[in-house]
Amino acid sequence: MSGHLIPQFLVSGITNGSIYALIALGFCLIQNATGIVNFAQGDFVMLGAMIAISLYQAANLPLPAAFVIAIFAVALIGVALQQGPIRHSRNRDILTLVMITVGASITFHGAGMLIWGKNVRTLPALGGDTPVFILGAAILPQTLWILSLSLIVLGSLHLFFHRTLLGKAVRAAADNPFGAVLIGISVRNLVALGFGLSGALGALAGILITPITSMSYEGGLMLGLKGFAGAILGGYGSTLGAVAGGLLLGILESLGAGLISSAYKDAIAFVVLLGILFLRPAGLFGSVQVRRL
Repeated sequence: MSGHLIPQFLVSGITNGSIYALIALGFCLIQNATGIVNFAQGDFVMLGAMIAISLYQAANLPLPAAFVIAIFAVALIGVALQQGPIRHSRNRDILTLVMITVGASITFHGAGMLIWGKNVRTLPALGGDTPVFILGAAILPQTLWILSLSLIVLGSLHLFFHRTLLGKAVRAAADNPFGAVLIGISVRNLVALGFGLSGALGALAGILITPITSMSYEGGLMLGLKGFAGAILGGYGSTLGAVAGGLLLGILESLGAGLISSAYKDAIAFVVLLGILFLRPAGLFGSVQVRRL
């Protein structure tokens, strides 16, 4: 394979990696808030894309309005998931709560098939289809939108969690829920906020990637798995790790597909993940907890 194509592979990898990073951040938020794995995160991706498509194509809303409404709608779905079955579960065991998210995923999956059918749908690309050439790599305007919006979201989340009282309260509740309750922080409301932000991040990822890859009722499954893999790769529960793991996974996936074979695109990503778990189970940025018995 000619080396002059490597810049193109890197652009593709960073583009996909930005999407994986957004999804991984959604996993990270819920992990820190509740300690569970939300297996419905991939369905948030699908719902965001499909709701935006319906608003744009069926309701004839302008594209920006469809985007914003879809993100808020999925955020509300995330809050409803937490306020409904998760909050009112009689058994608070972690495994039980995880299985509730699995059930929610199956429900969203089936509802998506009933509402939108099995056909693949897409959205128009932001900024048109004329590429910009930089260092020999063709960069679509949609790619620039993905990178810029991802950076804005990541920066905004960093400022929110480190510079605002509400964000610091979320961090306190995630670090020590019992202590947070003692000083008057409503942990339940902050957990609902975490699910809402997770839904919004998933919806944004789905909306941004749809003009490039299209979307169907089952399209969020693989994206959710790769976002989860990115979160594990970076260190599950670490926001920095979620971003780094998602980007690294996207780059490795793209280089593997271009330099080896596209047939192994998905397999390469998970083989790398397994290798990291064998060598460093806590991930790249995770910390190993040692218990003395």
